[in-house]
Amino acid sequence: METVDVVIETPKGSVQKYDYDPETRFFRMKKILPSGMVFPYDFGFIPHTKGEDGDPLDVIVISEFMSFPGVIMKCRIIGGIKAEQSAKKGGGKMIRNDRFLVIPKFSNIFQNIKSMEDLPRQIMDQLEQFFVDYNKLEGKEFKALKQMDSKEACKLISVE
Repeated sequence: METVDVVIETPKGSVQKYDYDPETRFFRMKKILPSGMVFPYDFGFIPHTKGEDGDPLDVIVISEFMSFPGVIMKCRIIGGIKAEQSAKKGGGKMIRNDRFLVIPKFSNIFQNIKSMEDLPRQIMDQLEQFFVDYNKLEGKEFKALKQMDSKEACKLISVE
């Protein structure tokens, strides 16, 4: 099973959204989510990759713990969500912005999860809804196109 390094930007349970700033090499607070909305899992990126939006590929780390911005974790790829989102506020051109799902090497509870099919359906439903709601806050549209297995996800991840 393929593994990748993942850099965490925003930890599970956080109401603050952080972004890595490659120019300063620090994490910048981007925004605060509305009351009642939190990141359901650690959210980050795969270093040395680039998506259609120009940013590194987005990753959701399914685990029992929350980390902190800047931590690097070795993770197993279990699949992903092929998705499109509007490129800017107010709609506009839809671009691919997939979300890859991974399990940390050191997870105890999720160590036996080998594919997205092993996850409870509610996790996937909640994740997809989170990204729809999150993008709506920014005036953008998010559309989950389909789920992909780990083999397909690994093919889409190319490290520069």
